[in-house]
Amino acid sequence: MKTNTRTTTEPALLNDPRTQEAFDTAKSGIKIYAALSAVALLAIIVVSSSGHTINTFMWVRAILLPVIAVLFYRMTVSASRGSRRAFERVSVLTVTVPIAIIAVDLIPGVCPPWYAVTQAVCMLPIIRVAFVTRGSVLRAAFPTSR
Repeated sequence: MKTNTRTTTEPALLNDPRTQEAFDTAKSGIKIYAALSAVALLAIIVVSSSGHTINTFMWVRAILLPVIAVLFYRMTVSASRGSRRAFERVSVLTVTVPIAIIAVDLIPGVCPPWYAVTQAVCMLPIIRVAFVTRGSVLRAAFPTSR
């Protein structure tokens, strides 16, 4: 029995205006996330330069999250062009990353409350992207294979 190993979706489904609108919404959400992450990094720089102590965890997180935004965006663009693998990655990561970020920030002593709130706000657009990627329009464009 031959299995289908195609990793792209049908062009007709990708050219559907609703599909492209959903991908545009996802891409704009990731751009907002990138901007918020950059603002959070700037906040860390300002707080640090004003003499307050910023721990290594906060520095690393503040630097990595804008970088992750670039990766999210590239995967979403690839998915919008038909890559099933990129779509599946975006779909999974937009659910797991916010949970991981918020859960770690809730560990007592890891970071101050203002930083945890900043990170949670940064995750809001990614949570929206998670809903978009799991919505009926994109599920139809990338049906699960059984």
